[in-house]
Amino acid sequence: MRPHTLTVPKPMIPVAGKPIVYRLVEGLAAVCDEKIEEIAFVIGDFGTEVEQNLIAIAEKVGAKGSIYYQKEPLGTAHAILCAAPALDTHVIVAFADTLFYADFKLDMENDGIIWTRKIENPSAFGVVETDANGIVKQFWEKPKEFVSDEAIIGIYYFRDGAYLKKELQSLIDNKQLVNGEYQLTDALTNMKNQGSKFKTASVTHWLDCGNKDATVDTNKVVLEMSKAEKLISVDLTLEASVILEPCFIGKGVTIRNSVVGPYVSIGQNSTIDSSIISNSIIMDNARVLNANLEGTMNGNFSVYEGRKESLNLGDYSEVK
Repeated sequence: MRPHTLTVPKPMIPVAGKPIVYRLVEGLAAVCDEKIEEIAFVIGDFGTEVEQNLIAIAEKVGAKGSIYYQKEPLGTAHAILCAAPALDTHVIVAFADTLFYADFKLDMENDGIIWTRKIENPSAFGVVETDANGIVKQFWEKPKEFVSDEAIIGIYYFRDGAYLKKELQSLIDNKQLVNGEYQLTDALTNMKNQGSKFKTASVTHWLDCGNKDATVDTNKVVLEMSKAEKLISVDLTLEASVILEPCFIGKGVTIRNSVVGPYVSIGQNSTIDSSIISNSIIMDNARVLNANLEGTMNGNFSVYEGRKESLNLGDYSEVK
């Protein structure tokens, strides 16, 4: 996601007008019947503004926001254990560079639940193999031969957070490393071998935000699925322009002499002038002039100015 992640952590990049992590939190809240008491964010050193924004996201779903730090990249199990004080009761663990849509409610009486999605090429992902009752038999990391098409999307539920914490600490105490990192799947395997029964919950959509192209595609899907919502700010300044919905347009945006959409998200206080833009993300306080853009991401406070040309083409001319 460079260059965007030079100034903004990946989970805070907007998709259809909301940070990825905010949409993830909303999705998790929607499948939980119980109130979410706390959302613990495990981060590096991203500064006070990012931390305040994360805490505000937790508060928007009625939860307390907490910040914990992973100072060394020692793997997923280590990252979760960095938030040890938040692991004492029911726990959902979610990696914040993915989005999902689901039509189930979380059954919190299960020992654990692994969110999965059936995919055509499971060899590139961690997968689970289940028995006839839907109980996980084995966890596999990027299997070379087919064992299952249920890919792990990076969201997990644990009924007993204290037990999870104990098993994560056991990995570290016993230096159970894989390529120099402590992996959550090793803790899951240890818990399964000790009698925990993990089930799977299949999501209807699994949306990747791992790179620019994937994030632009995810923006398109989210806009399509959000068409019933009010996505265009009432204070939009629209002059001699057309908007082809669905689009998200934030507060304070000005669009002049342009065609915008479909599948465009424009952040607040941005200006589009004399341009054609489709299937793109334009972030806050950005400016686009004389451009024809498709499949692009323009960052906060960015300025992109194309060229105005006066052409005189003869018969059979071809300009590319």
